[in-house]
Amino acid sequence: MIVAFGSINLDLIFPLPRLPVAGETVLGPTMTIEPGGKGANQAVAAARDGGRVVFAGAVGADALAQDALRLMRATDMDTSRVATAAATTGCAAICVDAEGRNLIAVASGANLAARHTQVEDGLLGPGTAVLLQMEVPRAETEALIRRARAAGCWIVLNLAPAAALDEDALRSLDLLVVNEGEAGFLAGLLGCAPSAEALYAWLGVDVVVTLGEQGVEAATGSGAIRLPAHPVASVDTTGAGDCFTGVLTAALDRGMALAEALARANVAAGLCCTRRGTQGSMPMAAEIDAEFRK
Repeated sequence: MIVAFGSINLDLIFPLPRLPVAGETVLGPTMTIEPGGKGANQAVAAARDGGRVVFAGAVGADALAQDALRLMRATDMDTSRVATAAATTGCAAICVDAEGRNLIAVASGANLAARHTQVEDGLLGPGTAVLLQMEVPRAETEALIRRARAAGCWIVLNLAPAAALDEDALRSLDLLVVNEGEAGFLAGLLGCAPSAEALYAWLGVDVVVTLGEQGVEAATGSGAIRLPAHPVASVDTTGAGDCFTGVLTAALDRGMALAEALARANVAAGLCCTRRGTQGSMPMAAEIDAEFRK
């Protein structure tokens, strides 16, 4: 079982000919609205890949909440621990250029009301993988890491967006997932090099660094792993990192070895990049299987 604790947003997606710079307005032809949020995206990716997922987070008591929850509820996922807060539902404005690059602004809203106590003790134990990100309050994430560690859970943290976390909480993880920018941020805090190997040596936990077009690297107690990116014609990279983390967690939760799980997550993230949107672009298990076989 996977217990995901994290953010829920409604995404406003603007396809543009190019990304704006400070003080500039760039006109685009249209806009789409889609569920998002790193926590929800990763949970949907894990559930679509066959993971049994329980989700805890928060939405507002507003008109955005139902749309934000739509795809989560359409998967085989337990959302009974999603709270309703006296705040607006989290919302993101996502600009995507013609090459698939993005620029994102997020209003946290109800995500700031998410509490670790929404995950009851009965969900935590050796058979549970806990999946976390950094779009809910840091103190709540740290508290759940400590509870999960004491209960014998297997803990995955995607340090995204990059933010400081107590070093003892980082050392309590089983797997840390970061991209190049997040690796650089964390390395700056710790005083080490921004590589998977250096972060592993400092923290003593398995580390995965996603490298975009350069693939993925991992450093573990069993050695290093390096994989090239899955070759695709990318149209939108939004959500690819969330897809990678969710599918990686689902694969590991069902007992797959890390190297094989990384390869599967790599393929899934590549598929995600071939589709426009965020949560709706997460592939199904059968699609990943078919692409993986190629």
